[in-house]
Amino acid sequence: KYVSAPEAMWRLNEFNLSHKSHTVVRLAVHLPQQQPIVYQDGQEAQSIERAALRKTTLTSWLELNKNYPSAHNISYSDISQYYMFDKSTTNWKKRQRGGQNVIGKLPVVSILDTERYYLRVLLLRKSVSFDDILTVNGLRCITFQQACQEYGLLRGDQQWHDALNDTAQFQSPRQLRMLFATICGFGEVEDVPDLWVQHQVSLCEDFVHRYSEQTGPHYALADIEELLTSYN
Repeated sequence: KYVSAPEAMWRLNEFNLSHKSHTVVRLAVHLPQQQPIVYQDGQEAQSIERAALRKTTLTSWLELNKNYPSAHNISYSDISQYYMFDKSTTNWKKRQRGGQNVIGKLPVVSILDTERYYLRVLLLRKSVSFDDILTVNGLRCITFQQACQEYGLLRGDQQWHDALNDTAQFQSPRQLRMLFATICGFGEVEDVPDLWVQHQVSLCEDFVHRYSEQTGPHYALADIEELLTSYN
């Protein structure tokens, strides 16, 4: 390994090589009875039985809200600031100190994973069970998407902007165009031109790099048109 002069000086003076200011807690987002399970070949049944007895950060949060009304004002994304998840008991326990440097991280969920995507939207509200999340004004919705509609969370195109912004963080421009075409082909978009304009930079990034800023968008639009044609 080559060590440059600045790095050698830093190490000789025993300066810190890294620093952690915050702790990030990964929060689960899964549909009822669909939490991820890790298992070994031949032990699938035992792993499923164990998983059924263990709570995830999500199911434990729902139980916390059910048993402690004082937690109702804390959203799922903020719960780790006030409670610590004990992996041995799979319960949230109230913090005594240090929560200001803890960040709860919800996974990015593709809008193509429809029900899980809309469940993630609804987790910003207090709930005590999955059925409670599905219940709006006393009526139980069939899907989480329907619940979002009943809450008025799907008005306008903001959900599509959010989906594209989230996807642009970890997917390639080609995959982003596939999502854009899917949204335009199957979603209820009110203003497609505005959706294109606001996300044009991310949608065209690879073509702009390959060709130019002037011709890149034309290639991107042609690719989107081809995708829409394949969707009939």
